[in-house]
Amino acid sequence: MKILVSGGAGFLGSHLCDELLETGNEVICIDNLYTGSEKNIAHLLPHPNFKFILHDVTNPFFIEVDQIYNFACPASPIHYQRNPVQTVKTSVIGAINMLELAKSTRARIFQASTSEVYGDPEMHPQPERYWGHVNPIGIRSCYDEGKRCAETLFFDYQRQFQVEIRVGRIFNTYGPRMDIDDGRVVSNFIIQALRNEDITIYGDGSQTRSFCYVSDLISGIIKFMNLTSIEGPLNLGNPKEFSILELAAKVVELTHSKSKIIYLPLPSDDPKQRKPDIALAKSILSWQPEMDLNAGLQKTVQYFNTILSDG
Repeated sequence: MKILVSGGAGFLGSHLCDELLETGNEVICIDNLYTGSEKNIAHLLPHPNFKFILHDVTNPFFIEVDQIYNFACPASPIHYQRNPVQTVKTSVIGAINMLELAKSTRARIFQASTSEVYGDPEMHPQPERYWGHVNPIGIRSCYDEGKRCAETLFFDYQRQFQVEIRVGRIFNTYGPRMDIDDGRVVSNFIIQALRNEDITIYGDGSQTRSFCYVSDLISGIIKFMNLTSIEGPLNLGNPKEFSILELAAKVVELTHSKSKIIYLPLPSDDPKQRKPDIALAKSILSWQPEMDLNAGLQKTVQYFNTILSDG
């Protein structure tokens, strides 16, 4: 197939491009490189079935394709809060432009939504039927509400124009090609530990997250995209739950670091618990994550070790 990946030079998008090419597809990657990097796709540029186009999804785009994966949006708080208005534009206008492309080419389109649509959840774990508990005017709202509005657009385009959609709600994912400065907890802890700097925990460290290794996530996304009848929303993540303090201890142990843990105030609207209910994904995809957290962290530590050594 001929497949468009918006945000294809980002952490998740570049791994998706890898897998789509590996299975014999032609891949067009578009990215404005706001948070993506050409380094993530440098190994793909010589590939005869890969094409990179510098493009911002807030501007219309047209190309004949069979499938579209919409991954274009900064996904870490540091990046999406840097320019919150642009974050909303990317989520909303970008979704409209990709949906218009899907409508005109009759392509199936996947929306990379997020667990952030659940906000600071009052239901635990979070099933797809839960509507969320989101602050519409907080510092995280540009991302949370932007992604919620994008989901609305996807389902309205399906109902009004019969666009064939897939909406996946992605939970915390980690692995090689994470940005060294993206401010996410896994990359933060690993970089701090490798540099023997203080490991910064916001709050008391009792808040929980569920961490999915990138290869597990990508396999679930592709399986979901190629189903014939289920549009979602569908939770995609690892249901094994860890406290932030547990994660810090694992990273220190794996890196043999001399880092000490320090505690800073909890940011506004930071979720206290985050764990996906993946019963639906298990049922319809026969999918669940396979990578153990220790093994995934080891691979991620090796990646960042190489980055720091080369840098």
